[in-house]
Amino acid sequence: MAERREDIRMYPVFMDLKGKPCLIVGGGRVAERKAEKLLETGAKVLIVAREASDGIKKLAEADVIDLDVREYEKGEAAGYFLVIAATSDNGLNRRISEDARMAGRLVNVVDVPELCNFYVPSVVRRGEMQIAISTSGAAPALAKKIRKKLESDFNPNYEKLLNRLREFRALLIECIQDEEERKEILTRVVNSSELDVFLNGDESPLEALLRKCI
Repeated sequence: MAERREDIRMYPVFMDLKGKPCLIVGGGRVAERKAEKLLETGAKVLIVAREASDGIKKLAEADVIDLDVREYEKGEAAGYFLVIAATSDNGLNRRISEDARMAGRLVNVVDVPELCNFYVPSVVRRGEMQIAISTSGAAPALAKKIRKKLESDFNPNYEKLLNRLREFRALLIECIQDEEERKEILTRVVNSSELDVFLNGDESPLEALLRKCI
């Protein structure tokens, strides 16, 4: 008996795509958005499409993506680390998925979970902090709703906080040799009321606490 999609447990992971060759097949707004997200990671992006949106053409003119205005060629998905099929042709999307899977590549077919071996989550970003939400393709709208709630729960000050904690941790490593002591200090800091005050816009109490810890 074939395994049901809902029985598959996906492994959550953040990937380094810098310099990795990624293929997007499709030239509409969905493909454009996928390309923009991949570019944020430093991926090397090729879009293959019979027609391309103005936004995709601008990306190509700016030389940040490669664009081939043509048909997808059988088997070419095998030459890429990651493949996204974003066309309106269901048969073509299936062929792209099959080509990628046969070659052991990562493939996502937009809005068709059964043709994917990875999903693109909804993401909340605050600088280096990322919170990813996935429903494994069952209800993308719910993932977006959760993302919007998390965006209000984790305000933009989290980016500034993360940068400050990175600096503080580096100083701790330099000044305190004992790893357990460093962990205890960092745990105390992140659970402090001063940290909550920082997130509400007043940095001075946390700064005073950090000075006391060194």
